[in-house]
Amino acid sequence: MKIAPSLLSCDFSKMGEEIKRMDVCGADWMHLDVMDGHFVPNITFGAPVIKTVRGYTDKPFDVHLMISDPLKYADDFIDAGADIITFHIECDSDIQQTIDKIKSRDVKVGLVVKPNTPASAVFPYLKDLDLVLVMTVEPGFGGQSFMADMLPKVAEIKAEAKKLGIEMPVEVDGGIGAETIAKAASAGVDICVAGTAVFKAEDAAKAIAELRAN
Repeated sequence: MKIAPSLLSCDFSKMGEEIKRMDVCGADWMHLDVMDGHFVPNITFGAPVIKTVRGYTDKPFDVHLMISDPLKYADDFIDAGADIITFHIECDSDIQQTIDKIKSRDVKVGLVVKPNTPASAVFPYLKDLDLVLVMTVEPGFGGQSFMADMLPKVAEIKAEAKKLGIEMPVEVDGGIGAETIAKAASAGVDICVAGTAVFKAEDAAKAIAELRAN
């Protein structure tokens, strides 16, 4: 299982150093939550900030766009150094056009489903995706409680992908910690986004290793 620390939980005043710390502590990906204050009721950071911290690690930047119009801004985030872009099936952009735009730039692309959105919403697009991200909290704020009832979506997505003859990695984001990651692992999750569980840990390297052990 891959562990992707969520920069939403880092000290924004030293984001570059926080990324470097997660790299040294064994993170697989860096998860960057972009919020526009419209699609979700919070604002974080945009492409210019991502560009300034890109040089602090060689690890993949997993950029999660919680924004209304990802098609309009995809190029900006790719130019800033995104390796993977996930965007929401519930956004205002044309889904297929957005997927095609991101893929045309040789960047991996994934779709995200909110808790109230069924897994089947992404089925028409699976053949064009590199991963699916299942939200295990309502997007917008860190530190929320894990919603275990979202985990059946993982099996649904993987089963549908198998019918199509493809393997589909599934990522989960929200409320992941020592007590909840075992449930995610048993559900077949491939990548776990973890925020406070790593950034607030006394020993981040130990926390990452323990999470990955599941």
